[in-house]
Amino acid sequence: MASAGMQIFAFVLALLGILGATVATLLPNWKVSADMGANIITAISQMQGLWMDCTWYSTGMFSCTLKYSVLALPAYLQTARTSMVLSCVLAGLGLCLASLGLKCTRWGGGRRAKRHSAIAGGACFIAAGLLCLVPASWFINEVISSFLDSSVPESSKFEPGGAVYVAFVSSGFLFAGGSIFCVSCSGKRGQGGHRELILSPPDKLLQQQQQHQQQQLLQNQEQHQYCSLLPLDNKTGYSLQDYV
Repeated sequence: MASAGMQIFAFVLALLGILGATVATLLPNWKVSADMGANIITAISQMQGLWMDCTWYSTGMFSCTLKYSVLALPAYLQTARTSMVLSCVLAGLGLCLASLGLKCTRWGGGRRAKRHSAIAGGACFIAAGLLCLVPASWFINEVISSFLDSSVPESSKFEPGGAVYVAFVSSGFLFAGGSIFCVSCSGKRGQGGHRELILSPPDKLLQQQQQHQQQQLLQNQEQHQYCSLLPLDNKTGYSLQDYV
């Protein structure tokens, strides 16, 4: 029961991780402009994401520009795009496998099939967390290196945005969920060194049918023994001398 509770907790963590990774992939604030001064004519805030660049003006206007050209993007941005998309897809696959491996559900087959599904789901979560952590780390390293570079003008310096931190937290959730899933599915042995057997609904139905057939067989044997004793009872209960 405790293992099933841990699996539910890990499933919730993984669900939060995939939601956070999806949101981080779509957010446009992977890096935001640093303090650019008090000039009200120019833009006061700039944000750059994986898919678009957005600008806030002092007049309250807001505009975004999509990044259509993939080859024109720097290498770290192309890698971040690919890795985050693969992380979301792999986390979604792990979510499907983990739902089959939950011990509190009826689908997914027997104990062995559920254990394999849960381990596969946990491995997908761990891989998705790694794919989410690597681009976030590379991206923030590029932003900090550019910020500390003295040759870069003040107006072109950026700081890490909120989407990067969301990606870090999501990768932690995915790592934790995947690890708990893999640990909770380790084989437990009962008394006598035998593994505990949890029958799935088809196995239970088959067992009930076998028990019913055994009961019918026993009843038929008892009726056959009773009928075979009836002639002996009649023969021993009546004598010819009673009618003479």
